[in-house]
Amino acid sequence: MDVFSRTFLPAATEAGIAVQTASRHMPVFRRCVGSGDATILVTRCGRPDRPMSGEYLLLLTHRRLVVTRQTRVLHRLRLHLNTELRELSHVTWSPDPRLHRVELAATAIDGIRERFVIRTRHPKQVWQLDTLLNHAFRTRLRSPRERVVATVGDLPDVAGPAVLHPAIAR
Repeated sequence: MDVFSRTFLPAATEAGIAVQTASRHMPVFRRCVGSGDATILVTRCGRPDRPMSGEYLLLLTHRRLVVTRQTRVLHRLRLHLNTELRELSHVTWSPDPRLHRVELAATAIDGIRERFVIRTRHPKQVWQLDTLLNHAFRTRLRSPRERVVATVGDLPDVAGPAVLHPAIAR
């Protein structure tokens, strides 16, 4: 059994997601996530701007964020968002223990701002979710540093004199 399979089902069970629901979404998630990527979080979520658009299931791994949507009437599964974490920008979340929820927002690579509301059963779970998101988005992601491989002054002079090894030059 691969890392994704070993970590997905326990995370779904911990979130209170039925085995049938997790199994139904599993093929969509498996197409998006590598077999060696461990699951950090699986949870139900909704869209604050579209409350009647159906049920969403959010999967967060160490490398990817994948969100699927199940339509209300026909219960069809659709892939809503599939992106690497490093491709997301302006990731914010706001925990609200009073309402037992966390609102997660991020801008995808196509420039669309995605917003999700994750509801929890207890205020303590709000802070656990806050810790997980902090670990995924703040401590694991580093800003890409510019890597300089060579500058123009470092290029060898192709037309210049040949440099021979001292033992060969004699």
